[in-house]
Amino acid sequence: MLLPRTLLCLAQAWLVLADTQLVLNQLQTVSATTSPLTYSLPTSQRPVSVSVALCSYQQSATPRFFVSNGSVMSPGPDDLGEDVFELELDGYSLGNLTVQVTSSGVLAVYNATDMSFEVGVSDDGPMHQVLDELPLFSDSTANQVLMFSPPFSPPSISAPSYPNYTLPAANQTFPPEPPSPPEYSLFIAATTSSAFMTLPRTGCAFRGSANNVGRLLASAQSEGLWLRDTGGWRWQWFVNGLVPMTNYTVYAVKNETQVTAPIYFSTKSPAFACPIVYGLPFCPSIGYAAPLGNDDPATGVTATELPSAFTDNLISGLTNFTVMLTTLACGRDLYSPIVTCADCQAAYRNWLCIVSLPRCAEYTSTTSSSAAATSTSTSMFGQGTAQEPLITPTPALAVQNASSPRNPNLPPFAKNYTAVLPCLEVCYGADRACPPFLGFQCPLPQYTAGQSYGVGYVDTGEEGVVGGGMTGAGTDQWGNVWCNGPGVV
Repeated sequence: MLLPRTLLCLAQAWLVLADTQLVLNQLQTVSATTSPLTYSLPTSQRPVSVSVALCSYQQSATPRFFVSNGSVMSPGPDDLGEDVFELELDGYSLGNLTVQVTSSGVLAVYNATDMSFEVGVSDDGPMHQVLDELPLFSDSTANQVLMFSPPFSPPSISAPSYPNYTLPAANQTFPPEPPSPPEYSLFIAATTSSAFMTLPRTGCAFRGSANNVGRLLASAQSEGLWLRDTGGWRWQWFVNGLVPMTNYTVYAVKNETQVTAPIYFSTKSPAFACPIVYGLPFCPSIGYAAPLGNDDPATGVTATELPSAFTDNLISGLTNFTVMLTTLACGRDLYSPIVTCADCQAAYRNWLCIVSLPRCAEYTSTTSSSAAATSTSTSMFGQGTAQEPLITPTPALAVQNASSPRNPNLPPFAKNYTAVLPCLEVCYGADRACPPFLGFQCPLPQYTAGQSYGVGYVDTGEEGVVGGGMTGAGTDQWGNVWCNGPGVV
């Protein structure tokens, strides 16, 4: 007769033989039918990260994951101790745990019957994790949105030095694209959708629900790579088919498993007529709705579709400015210990593009134009969610007469529209980076600046005081746009 301890050893040996061997740096997708499930962990001389992401779950069950890197062959809730650890899931329904597995290790899964999940073991960081960076909401219309992935591969920019003070051309060309950019996907879903609200916030859940809950857009479905600023290259998506006046939530997924925190936006009303302008090499940071006619709104407006009077005047002005700027010795030894002529040109380009091409907006449907001008709780794209900041200042909006374009090089628009004014800091950026002899000056906050710029949103609006404005940025991840300029992402 076998002793009880012998029976236990045989049972543990059977579990080791019956479980699945996980492979280092490879994903394993599981549809659980029994509980518990056990998996042998690969050994490594380096610490390994065991990570899990739920692809679906049952509301009535709470799955639990236990990792052993010692003698316990079937770790569970009663075995927590020196060699047994619980891998806990976060609010995204993913989690990871780093352990040393030199001889043997086991992952045990409980209460996951009728669920599917991914598990991965890596010696190069967690395969499943929440990323610190965010995707970028550029702008929306009634049924479109322009989105960007988080930045990657910052460009190498060399400061001009003696005797070569060559600066980028007005109609600039981008440096070579990065040879192996990371793959990104965007998952877009209506925020209040009941199916979306119960969905795990993981890459595999997004992939599995893309047909009936939201929309998953891979890098191959994007408009390609775009270098909109010095932060780095981004994937760019121009998305059609959205519902007017609807709140949307967006997640970016890197390499199918790593998920960013969400950002939010709202589509505008069906009456909103401005198309999105993007893809301008002479104004790479421009990507928003502008008062321009467009024969095919589904494609937006790109550089080749802009009026030649606007394009030629902007490029000519930037060219002349660059020629005048390079009459000065641009090296750090003579120009400035902090900035160079290249910084001046970049800041001036940003200012010129933003003030030359007005950004369309619209007042919220709950307030009239006059009420919105004094309200302190209205936002242009407010979500009304519990996570949104409690105080949402009124954006810097101004009604524009269609027969008197803000820029005379633009053709008259079909009807009056509302513009969101540039942030005053866009002007300050050029003023700080450029030499005084150019004569570039910004209006003062206490006098006329409020007629042409959004004042007090990024900075306080007081002379000499930097930071501490009402919002600290022109835009935020909640979809609020207070003035046209620097955002938080």
